[in-house]
Amino acid sequence: MAPLPGPAVICIPARNEAERLPRLLRALDRQDGFSSVHRLRVVVVANNCTDGTVAVARGLPLDRIDLRLIEATFAGAEAHVGTARRRALDLGAEWLEADGAPDGVLLTTDADARLDPSWVVANLRALEGAEIVGGRLVIDDEGDDLGDTDPVLAAFHAQVERYWAGVRLLEDSLDPPPHDPAPRHGDHTGGSLALRASLYRAVGGLPALPRGEDNALVAAVQRAGGRLRHCPAVSVQVSARTAGRAEGGMAVEMLRRARVVRGGEAYRLPEAGFWRDLILRRARLRRAWREGAAIDTLAGLGLDAQDRAAILADCPNDIAFVERTMAHLAPNDPPAPECGLDQALADLDALAAQLRQDAAA
Repeated sequence: MAPLPGPAVICIPARNEAERLPRLLRALDRQDGFSSVHRLRVVVVANNCTDGTVAVARGLPLDRIDLRLIEATFAGAEAHVGTARRRALDLGAEWLEADGAPDGVLLTTDADARLDPSWVVANLRALEGAEIVGGRLVIDDEGDDLGDTDPVLAAFHAQVERYWAGVRLLEDSLDPPPHDPAPRHGDHTGGSLALRASLYRAVGGLPALPRGEDNALVAAVQRAGGRLRHCPAVSVQVSARTAGRAEGGMAVEMLRRARVVRGGEAYRLPEAGFWRDLILRRARLRRAWREGAAIDTLAGLGLDAQDRAAILADCPNDIAFVERTMAHLAPNDPPAPECGLDQALADLDALAAQLRQDAAA
């Protein structure tokens, strides 16, 4: 018999999700490795709801999860998903600490997500070789605002995914991360993240930002030296709806793509050369750390003594060195040059072919 999963809490922000939250909770109630005896902990922060989300959730017959449903009203500048997700994760960490499991795992997803029964266990397994795990986002067209699935839009989604796969292929060729081997995806958003509660506390928790709070948490873990894993076994279906609950969230991107395929908007992405240069810069920084040349390298980049001290203070490994240095350099970097998606794909393919040719020579 497989060992029972360790202590974990699923932390979910929800705003006006009376229709979709029950689907998610039922999926959590069917997660592998849990039972009516060995139950999965779930925290839902229902914030600023006006559609009966709380009443619907409380009425669900759930046999294998312990549900803590928190009603919250955030006002003014705090009324956004970052505040709600932070509250959910903080409550999850408190729950684990109260149960004597401060190294238990916090997982977060979105209230409209669809999860496979293996989602929790796959995250826990991936954490055995990493400090934080991002799950792959699979666009779910079922029940979206656009009516029946649009094959042209689906093909466009596939093109965008091919672009990002091409960027990862460049990284595999120029600076492959040993802790995140191919095949891997490139997603690490609030739709699927996992990390230990002790680390969550150590990096100061989730920044309560109105948008990008998930990426900010990942960045904080990496600046502390944490390994980010994009495990292909971890995935979540995310809504393709164009009327979202979070400012700047997935719905904004879905609406943008819908406008593109209808001919009303250009879709531009960073050029292939931008990614090549960025990856090579990171590779040079990583090599400098490993060869003991970190101080001289930082001085050569024009960083002053204060910045150099901030980067090197208690710096545990090359991951932290690279991420801290890149964060200090970013404000002075020019904007990424962009081009249309078709041109970007062609350039990525050409660059990958050139790298293969150079490697064979």
